[in-house]
Amino acid sequence: MASDTATGKPERAPRRSRRGWLPGSRLGQLIIALNLLGLAVLIAGALVLNELRRGLVNARIDSLTTQGELIATILDEYATAGDPAPMMNAALGSEMLQMLANPKTQRARLFDAKGRPVADSDWVADRVRLRMLPPAKRRGEPSGGFSLPQLRAGPNDAQARQELQAEVAHALAGQRWAGMRTGEDGKRVVSVSIPIQRVQAVLGVLTLEANDVDAIIARERAALIPFILIAIAVTLSSSLLLNRLIAQPVRRLSRAADSVRLSRARAISLPDLARRDDELGDLTRSLEDMTDALSQRMDAIERFAADVAHEIRNPLTSLRSAVETLDIVQDPVARERLLSILKNDVQRLDRLVTDISNASRLDAELSRDQPKRIDLERLIFDVAALYQATARPGEIAVRFEPPDLLAPPTVMGREGPLSQIFRNLIDNARSFSPPGGEVVVGLAKAKGLAIATVADSGPGIPPENLETVFERFYTSRPKGAAFGGNSGLGLSIARQIAQAHGGTIRAANRMTADGQIAGAMFIVTLPEAGA
Repeated sequence: MASDTATGKPERAPRRSRRGWLPGSRLGQLIIALNLLGLAVLIAGALVLNELRRGLVNARIDSLTTQGELIATILDEYATAGDPAPMMNAALGSEMLQMLANPKTQRARLFDAKGRPVADSDWVADRVRLRMLPPAKRRGEPSGGFSLPQLRAGPNDAQARQELQAEVAHALAGQRWAGMRTGEDGKRVVSVSIPIQRVQAVLGVLTLEANDVDAIIARERAALIPFILIAIAVTLSSSLLLNRLIAQPVRRLSRAADSVRLSRARAISLPDLARRDDELGDLTRSLEDMTDALSQRMDAIERFAADVAHEIRNPLTSLRSAVETLDIVQDPVARERLLSILKNDVQRLDRLVTDISNASRLDAELSRDQPKRIDLERLIFDVAALYQATARPGEIAVRFEPPDLLAPPTVMGREGPLSQIFRNLIDNARSFSPPGGEVVVGLAKAKGLAIATVADSGPGIPPENLETVFERFYTSRPKGAAFGGNSGLGLSIARQIAQAHGGTIRAANRMTADGQIAGAMFIVTLPEAGA
């Protein structure tokens, strides 16, 4: 049972439009931005280092190509001859390669026209390839079958020889080759092979290779470490921030909801979260409003229960007193009067129970049916016609004055509760009308509102009670009215239904030309559908 007492509450400022540079909600924007930030750091680092690696390798290739072209030009000029047939002096080429090559940073090799090695800077520098020997065998233990050729050959020698032979063959075809391949020690090397030509004849191939590519890559990986650390720091920071901005507030909301559920509190109150201008702030404000409404509902139920107990106690007290007195009263007239009191109290109790049952079911009825467009003129006409059809001779007549409108007013609502508003108002007006009086129901439209009136010709309402009449169980009956015929809930129920439909009900007095009260009038205002 909802309270019919208006509770003042400060209005909120209108929410600002949430338009950002990212689509979606504010928290969604934050999550996307924080996650993309760490990813952007890694992507930027990978792109920068990839570009750096490509630049270093290309620079190494350009350097080797320049050196190779210089050495190849010198060899072509001094180590080759064209008479009687084009040929290369292998001994002279080896000596010149020894003078021109730089064995400290690179390896230079010279091949003849058949692809056979003629000179190698490693031979000149007397470089020795170190390999790990197999573990020593115990005395008397048979050998593992290792032969000297197997010890000399490494696991990558076959692949390295194949790639080198393919490179030399490409250069022997008269085309320069530059790129990366696998070295004999398994490392990647930058290699350039330049054909040595005499006129159009290819007399040999000069190959220059640098094996510091792995060192360059190692330096690149070392340079990637700061980006990785930054990405990790950004990810951790974003995780902690999301935990602080989302996880902890949600946990607080959960605990506050548990406190309400376990009856340790009547409402959720988290002002710091309610001030946030994001979805969690909206959720907090919604939960606060919901629990506040539930708290008001519980207070209203408690007040309603207290009022019901008070109203029922009066007829019960009267019943008990009459029953106790009935046994000791012998006068037939007195006994008849006591029996009449008993009947009136039973009737009053029945009326109270009926109205209390209707009031308690009102919220469920309002929430069960979906609002629909209702022709208010037709609805009031049907209600008035029902009273006219069931009226007995001498009862107060009910008359409906249809409006002179081009289009009847329509409202969005529920037909049953809306008709109950007018039934309660008409019943109240009939109870105050004098014999031979009339209840007049009118209808009008004004500024998007449908305005219905229910007027009687009774004594009117004291000015100080124009608002009090809508309180629960308030009754002020005229003299001669049937005792127990009214519970004081009709007007309260009518106002509650009107407020549920976005409307209002107020009471006023009809005045004559000389300023005298001609009766009471109840004015029902409902918003028109689509207005």
